[in-house]
Amino acid sequence: MKRLVISVCLAALLWFVMFSPWTAPLLNFWWAMTTSACILIALSTLAQRRDGGSSVLSQFTIFNFKEVLLGIGIAVVLWFVFFVGDKASQWMFDFARPQVNLIYDMKTGNQPWLIALLLLFIIGPAEEIFWRGYIQRQLSQRWSPNVGFLVTTAIYTAVHLPSGNFMLVMAAMVCGVAWGGLYRLMPQHFPAIVLSHALWDAAAFVWFPL
Repeated sequence: MKRLVISVCLAALLWFVMFSPWTAPLLNFWWAMTTSACILIALSTLAQRRDGGSSVLSQFTIFNFKEVLLGIGIAVVLWFVFFVGDKASQWMFDFARPQVNLIYDMKTGNQPWLIALLLLFIIGPAEEIFWRGYIQRQLSQRWSPNVGFLVTTAIYTAVHLPSGNFMLVMAAMVCGVAWGGLYRLMPQHFPAIVLSHALWDAAAFVWFPL
């Protein structure tokens, strides 16, 4: 449990550095996010090995055609959920669109193709492997699947609070509920969940921005 707590604290620190108004302007967000993702994957893998458990990567079954289709389907559905949510939030809140625009402003000065590659092959998969494949998995084993899902979703939402961006925090909560809920219901399809995260990231940020 000690290593799990340390992992969560480190993730919170990394997210604070990336999103807080005091440190974020000093960094290139995408390279900071990529570095953080690599750190967390390495930490989670090492921690599980020391605990005598199987590596988080061992949750991957054969990445077959069914997993690919399921991953694409999840990503498409989640994109449409955000599309509707974006329109609804603009109707309800005057601050919604400006805050969403601030999120997209993080792309400024970076090549879209590079951001897409980082999201597809490093950031998206790494986030899912750490938050669901390691944190939620471990908490579910120690307590219960439902508690593991709820606590992981709460932490995943909370680490985005330093941004001060209500829309970003709400987006993190929706994503946490979606991917965490899917992992709670069908952990055997973890490869599809990871793929959906990577595809949704690239679609929402680069290919089909909201």
